[in-house]
Amino acid sequence: MSTTSEIIEKLKTLTLLEAAELVSQIEETFGVDASAPVGGGMVMAVGDAGGAAEEVAEKTTFDVVVEDIPSDKRVAVLKVIRKLTSLGLAEVKAFTNSLPGTLQEGISKEEAETAKTELEAAGAVVKIA
Repeated sequence: MSTTSEIIEKLKTLTLLEAAELVSQIEETFGVDASAPVGGGMVMAVGDAGGAAEEVAEKTTFDVVVEDIPSDKRVAVLKVIRKLTSLGLAEVKAFTNSLPGTLQEGISKEEAETAKTELEAAGAVVKIA
């Protein structure tokens, strides 16, 4: 067994009080602060989250993706799809037979929300991407 494995096995047997004492001794012996990396990581995580929020805010076009249509709601959803698009009945049936699929691409957020609301009201499972 290697030295590090032996140390790990010994650490597993320590009580919480003994582990806290060990941390204090390591801090004193090596002149380090065991809590410092945790605080630094938290600051970085907050900064990263802010960047992600900015990326979402910049998105201006959206896609409406139909995930699923329950069989008992199929006719109602077909009617809504035909209303939202210029597709014929055969094209709409082909589209609904190959789900999930993107129904509308590159539309505004308002248009996407409206389409999603109408499709969900008819019974479809929809997401905006």
